[in-house]
Amino acid sequence: MRIVSLYLLLFFTLTLVQCKAFGKDPEGSHLEKIKTSTHYDQTREQFVNRRPDVLEKMRENQNFFSLFFKFMFGGDKHQKPDVKLPEEKPDFVEFLKPEETIKFIWFGHSTFLVNIDGKLLFFDPVFSESAAPFSFMVKRFQDAVVKLEELPPIDYIIISHDHYDHLDMQTIEFFKATNTKFITPLGVTSHLKEWGVSEDRLTELDWWQTLDLGKLKIVCTPAQHFSGRRGMNGNKTLWSSWTILGEKERFYFSGDSGYDVHFKDIGEKFGPFDLTFIENGQYNPMWEAVHVLPEQTAKAHLDLKGKRLVPVHWGMFNLSLHSWYEPAESLEKQAEIYKIDLLTPKFGQMVRVREPNLMERWWKKFIQSE
Repeated sequence: MRIVSLYLLLFFTLTLVQCKAFGKDPEGSHLEKIKTSTHYDQTREQFVNRRPDVLEKMRENQNFFSLFFKFMFGGDKHQKPDVKLPEEKPDFVEFLKPEETIKFIWFGHSTFLVNIDGKLLFFDPVFSESAAPFSFMVKRFQDAVVKLEELPPIDYIIISHDHYDHLDMQTIEFFKATNTKFITPLGVTSHLKEWGVSEDRLTELDWWQTLDLGKLKIVCTPAQHFSGRRGMNGNKTLWSSWTILGEKERFYFSGDSGYDVHFKDIGEKFGPFDLTFIENGQYNPMWEAVHVLPEQTAKAHLDLKGKRLVPVHWGMFNLSLHSWYEPAESLEKQAEIYKIDLLTPKFGQMVRVREPNLMERWWKKFIQSE
């Protein structure tokens, strides 16, 4: 127990130290503006889910110290891979060629790049070595398949919420010197401004609001999650999923979310979707309220009237107690049951939505060797 106590002491000490990566919560006129959202609870002074007490009910059944001990010492012995996972160096010349279909590249976890109707949309880009405020915490399994400098010019970066594994300060700072614009849920732009991104490049939306980009429409859609970068007094910024409507094709990104009626609502309003990117990984029954389990990932895809499903939020960081490959294994079984067309690309692999699905289940060879 002495070792655990030292870990806890170190953790709490570090979180009390001012850190640039913490960002900055909304204040002043910005805060007053976002407080007018119907999803902001004036009494609690924070954003809330459709079911406002869902987070409180989840926390009632959890013991932080027990959970911390399990995470540090009691997780699956295969929480991290022992070898480098397969990847492909993307051909950006080919990726940028105009085509009448969605093309995308997954970089691991929830970071993926999409070419749709000639626009490059970059979702939750995390390229630094860790998904935490301090570099020794939550290390990535391996380096990103490309460096930020190798990426083509990005039109829009779209952020789902402000947690470290989705909003990465070092990556955002790289894009300060570019013409890339940013789209976020309410309040999240406060962090970006703190890191030096000019306000004229920032757009933030509430649930169900739409940004019209001509051929493309970007819709901020609901999710069931939470926010915050300091570990306490969170939910000062909104979390969301994203719906992207092109001229001929459309896709959906869940962000982080527990299962709720919003999947069906979005499917009824905007479906069917040619492609869905849905969270599948870093789950546990203890926090089912804020992260879907694999059977719920499949159910959400069906609710959305999706044609092809890409599991994200797995394969690059260890944020839960399951093995690194369990999310893919479990979802594959659900896909077989419900006849879901499951796309499982390698890191960096370019995918055309209209091409036949010939992807291998590449993680299986690593299960056999462990």
